[in-house]
Amino acid sequence: MPSPTETIAGIAVPDTRLVREATALVREAADETLFHHSRRVYFFGSLKAATRGLEVDPELAYVGALFHDLGLTPSYATTDRRFELDGAEAARGFLLDHGRSEREARDVWLAIALHTTPEVPLHLSPEVAVVTLGVETDVLGLDLAEITDRQRTEVVTAHPCPDFKNRILKAFYDGMSARPDTTFGTMNDDVLAHFDPDFHRKDFVRLIRDNPWPE
Repeated sequence: MPSPTETIAGIAVPDTRLVREATALVREAADETLFHHSRRVYFFGSLKAATRGLEVDPELAYVGALFHDLGLTPSYATTDRRFELDGAEAARGFLLDHGRSEREARDVWLAIALHTTPEVPLHLSPEVAVVTLGVETDVLGLDLAEITDRQRTEVVTAHPCPDFKNRILKAFYDGMSARPDTTFGTMNDDVLAHFDPDFHRKDFVRLIRDNPWPE
């Protein structure tokens, strides 16, 4: 007899092997803060996508949301590239291993790789946009009016977020402090600058003026 489909705030979690294995993988790799955050990203992103009339493949949206911060975890973090790319690569391999197409895996790769890049994801496929919509809701509180109070309460009840602002900032810092150069050109360097007094941002203007091209 099949398991009942999990539904929160009107958004269903597909009861498929791919989704179950994605959940298990992230549950093992991530702590409580990142796991519950990633699940909220799926629900909030899906709610906003529906409000905006976007048709999203729920399995791809789920993997994009669940894997988007996987690069912050010790099991998946590297020291030489942006944390977004670590999660994107893990998601791409996971989807290909589960029979998804190269195009579908690429869309989820883009969703994760670009989720800290404002605006751009919202002009790409729905499977790319949905992750950014969820992240911007859960971390930044953007456009909360698109989600009803009841929907918000249902999601947060299922996936609590105690002291979330401080805990997610700590997770960002812990996941990026060993690779500070990878934060250049992103909002991630704000996190390092806030918590590490010895961190020095690269200056884009200085890079242009000091580059080896002659005047």
